[in-house]
Amino acid sequence: MNQNRKASRSQVLMQAQLESSGKSRDVRLRNLSAEGALVEGDDLPVEGTTILFRKGDIKAQATIAWVSDHRAGVRFDRPLAKELLLRHVPRPRARTEPKFEGRPPIKSTDLSLADRAVPESWVWGNPLDRSKG
Repeated sequence: MNQNRKASRSQVLMQAQLESSGKSRDVRLRNLSAEGALVEGDDLPVEGTTILFRKGDIKAQATIAWVSDHRAGVRFDRPLAKELLLRHVPRPRARTEPKFEGRPPIKSTDLSLADRAVPESWVWGNPLDRSKG
């Protein structure tokens, strides 16, 4: 299995189909690039088999590069166009910083006497003593 890839692969989890010898197989698409894909499924074609890879509007002639257990590497005969590829790869989510608006104050001096009574009774009392209350 050659790990020296020409194109980076995007992790996905979608359904696709492989067609060979008049037979169509549903597979799970694990990753996708302009050069190929990683698929997972049962009864996969053997290494070297020429196939038609289908995913939505992608229809690409390809070859099974390798097979191991229930996974196979698919090598496209011609690289996929970037516009076509991007339609099937989800955009990464923007990372956001957590907002802590509305949190209670941290300084005990900002707490009312009633608010302070709860943690103080727990800290200074015996939380394991269940005979009270």
